[in-house]
Amino acid sequence: MISQANILPATPMGANLVPGGGATFRVWAPRATSVYINGTFAGTAQTGQTDDLLMAQDSNGYWTGFIADAQDGDTYHFWVVGAGSSGYKRDPYARELATDSPFPTCSCLIRSGTAYPWHDSAFVTPDFSNMIIYQLHIGTYAPRTPGVACTFLDVIQKIPYLVELGANVLQPLPIDEVETDPSMGYNGADYFSPDFPYVVSDQTALAGYLATINSLLAQKGFSPMAIGDITPGPAQLKALVDLCHLYGIAVAFDVVYNHAGGFEGDDQSLYFYDRAADTSDNNQSLYFTNMGYAGGLSFALWNNDVRQFIINSASYYVQEFHVDGFRYDEISALLSLNEDSGWSFCCDLTDTLRYIKPRLLQNAEYWPYEFQNYPQPAPLIVTPVASGGTGFDAVQHDGLRTAVRGAVQQASYGQSAAVDFDAIAGGLYPQGFAHGWQAVPCVENHDIVDVGRDLRIPALADGSNSRSWYARSRSRFATGLLLTAPGIPQIFMGQEFLEDQQWNCDPTATANLLDWTSLDTGSDQAMVNHLRFTQDLIRLRWNQPALRGDNVNPFHVHDQNRVIAFHRWLEGTGNDVIVVATLAEDTWYNYAIGFPYPGPWAEVFNSDVYDNWVNPMVAGNGGGIWASGGPLHGFSASASIVIPANGMVVFARSTGN
Repeated sequence: MISQANILPATPMGANLVPGGGATFRVWAPRATSVYINGTFAGTAQTGQTDDLLMAQDSNGYWTGFIADAQDGDTYHFWVVGAGSSGYKRDPYARELATDSPFPTCSCLIRSGTAYPWHDSAFVTPDFSNMIIYQLHIGTYAPRTPGVACTFLDVIQKIPYLVELGANVLQPLPIDEVETDPSMGYNGADYFSPDFPYVVSDQTALAGYLATINSLLAQKGFSPMAIGDITPGPAQLKALVDLCHLYGIAVAFDVVYNHAGGFEGDDQSLYFYDRAADTSDNNQSLYFTNMGYAGGLSFALWNNDVRQFIINSASYYVQEFHVDGFRYDEISALLSLNEDSGWSFCCDLTDTLRYIKPRLLQNAEYWPYEFQNYPQPAPLIVTPVASGGTGFDAVQHDGLRTAVRGAVQQASYGQSAAVDFDAIAGGLYPQGFAHGWQAVPCVENHDIVDVGRDLRIPALADGSNSRSWYARSRSRFATGLLLTAPGIPQIFMGQEFLEDQQWNCDPTATANLLDWTSLDTGSDQAMVNHLRFTQDLIRLRWNQPALRGDNVNPFHVHDQNRVIAFHRWLEGTGNDVIVVATLAEDTWYNYAIGFPYPGPWAEVFNSDVYDNWVNPMVAGNGGGIWASGGPLHGFSASASIVIPANGMVVFARSTGN
């Protein structure tokens, strides 16, 4: 049954359909004594360890075979015989896992990499300086059924909401198959297949999702798809990316290359893949070292075959899923655990992907102070490989997050408490970076507001009542600074509408799910108002190019008054912006602020408007001011302005003023 027909030196890894019928199989197991293909092909089960199912091994430890009867949707396994044990192993390159048995004993599915009918050929990934990231967890974002994980197709139904919000990069937490369910996604097991709970298999349910998909396609002038187009699990993830692209939203996957999940009880995993003997004094697991992190093992990046496996996984998502970027989990841990090989691996990874897709966003989570054995300054991480760096484009940055969250918490202690506005000024721009967009700041993310960790901003702002004026206004202050500062701002799901409950990756923890009902019904007006605030603030960022640029000057910082004012500008355009924010509990009237040019400045944003929308008692500047005062704060002009309590006002000067 098995042969070496269609097997070439360039035969791809895993199971791949070939023109004319059948599929090739290729797997890496260098110390195995034999590897067999078992499965059900064209409706006929082929199992056992017989010569007609035995794959051939080459000199590099790769086993290959061709099965002429193999078809799309057929199930298969590899039976690996080694010095330490014998048994089934899942294909590390499997595009989808079957539901014939519960994970981890499930089979793999043969899937075509080209079957999905893409519609996104006109989409262009935004410039990094124009990105606003929206981070979400697929399983708990918007469950159709309470207690049941949300799916890729459920997220598609939220695309109109995301468009109205204005964020243009969707960043789901890891979507690979993981060792435990539920999970944040950081204990990956299978690096080419989507997570089971995020896939819809029921045909009746699929018909309902298809109606939504076809409606979204029709609005963009495309013909409807058939149910078979979204039946395979990978096709459902592709549909999410495809529809996001049609509606102007890029998609960046969160990937974990510093370690894989713990494999206790998963004998069919990557761990000891070629079933070598496990000795107490030496790690023999093929893909991994004996160094651990976050409950898993670090990849053996010194091994070219292992590093190529990871690079292939990333390339696969770029080429087959059209992704626009990656958020790489804990590159700091990867470098620390692989001191001799981690740096060169990162260089190979970023260079390879940049060659495949030059506009790809490569965003590294990098915290050098966590791993003192291999600290490297963050700006070096975003330095091109040719100049001695690792070639990432941006890094997660905690300077602004720490300062803003600290200030909000300090303000919650009352008007007499000291609030550190100098720290906010210092966190506005990532120190040492060539461009602001090389940093990705936030005030909430999945790590920070996970259950048992830190509070969401509204609860941090007022521990006694997360819907009070104090909570509402301080939350506007926090998001306002995030979206007017340099960098690629990142919003965590629910932050945009004042969600106050800590987040839990378990969809059965209903108390910690996003409160869509209160938002959609309007029963919590504070949520509705805060969503409008966030939407308008994002539009302000789009309408004022200076807010997306690099230049920022915090020219007035007053801890006692709890006031910060900073200047944003683009060289040579005249489209300057002045942002003034306070955590004072009383409105400041006639507060003298410097302006870089005399004359009229429009008040283009006032956070106080959104309290009890439209706020009948708004404290503001009547739509604008005239900077006719003398020099102040290093500028040639000044004006006396109104700064609403716990509020923010933004002034813009247009060309020609």
